[in-house]
Amino acid sequence: MSVRIRALGIGLGLIAVAAGCGSNHRSTSSHAAYLTLPGPQNQILGYGIDDSSGALSALPGSPYKIFSNTPSAIIVSPSKQFAYVANAGDNTISLFSIGSSGALTEVPPRTPTQLAPGPLAIDPGGAFLFVGNVNSNTISVYSINSSAGTLTEIAGSPFASGSPVHLALTPSGKRLYVAQANANSIAAFDVGSSGALTPVAGSPFPSNLDPTWVGIDPAGRFLYTSNFAGTTITGFTISSTGALAPIVGSPFTAGTHPISVTFDTTGKYLYVANFGSGNLSAFSVDGNTGIPTQITGSPYTTGTGPLFVAADPSGKFLYVGNQGSANVAGFSIDDSTGALKATSQNTISTGAISSMFITK
Repeated sequence: MSVRIRALGIGLGLIAVAAGCGSNHRSTSSHAAYLTLPGPQNQILGYGIDDSSGALSALPGSPYKIFSNTPSAIIVSPSKQFAYVANAGDNTISLFSIGSSGALTEVPPRTPTQLAPGPLAIDPGGAFLFVGNVNSNTISVYSINSSAGTLTEIAGSPFASGSPVHLALTPSGKRLYVAQANANSIAAFDVGSSGALTPVAGSPFPSNLDPTWVGIDPAGRFLYTSNFAGTTITGFTISSTGALAPIVGSPFTAGTHPISVTFDTTGKYLYVANFGSGNLSAFSVDGNTGIPTQITGSPYTTGTGPLFVAADPSGKFLYVGNQGSANVAGFSIDDSTGALKATSQNTISTGAISSMFITK
């Protein structure tokens, strides 16, 4: 297993917020975030995020014990009724119901999948769950029962994909992009009405060494990936057919071992977690060309081994999960410049978490 895969915690899940994830269980003054904490703890951490300050406070009953091996990623359905957890150690998906307080309750049995499930994605309509199986080089697709949250694997699943370490859907949910780390490429799929995946013409598209993450802007025009083996990020334009074309000047310099990327909610700013240099690169993105320009003050110090960066759907806050220092760092975003400032809470100790999902 490579250093990069170990850093990823055997595959990462969806970190940024999925479109349409309206809250139905938190008060108007806060919303929820859920984090996976792999073995030996094997727990899910739940927090309320204060809408004004960005501070994190534990949800009732948190942490939630998960009786499976190595929870590597978590995602919440758009209805806010269900959460799904990929268990990389025992090759299953766990289903949780979400109570009125935001507390999680596991609903057995777990759904079997292939080897080392990690990255997760759900379409905006909440009809399908996509699971990247890192060690099987496949993507499993499940239909979601809207009332019970249970999963049924669709016909034709699993679908071939080389080392799928991160998945991202376009805002419409009609296309799925996959960071194929060991293949040094980005795979693109059309998503059919049944959830079936069909490769886009020309897919996979070459990227730079060791792409580990896919970030798509809210308008679905630009795609960026982090290149863990070096110090760069690669930018693409997304055509009407789903094909990718490199942005002029790409790849662009970030920090050492860039591992994850995310756009803010406006699509004007791009943030990159640099695992090796312990900081966060921030860029403004040209709305016409997609070309990034580093923001004054960037890079920003995070903690040791920043593994992921998550944009809050309010557009006001950004969170970085630091695997080495075992905490989450919070930042406020200047909406006029994209510059970052540590929140008043600054950091919260969590343990060496592997993923984070933030709801609206």
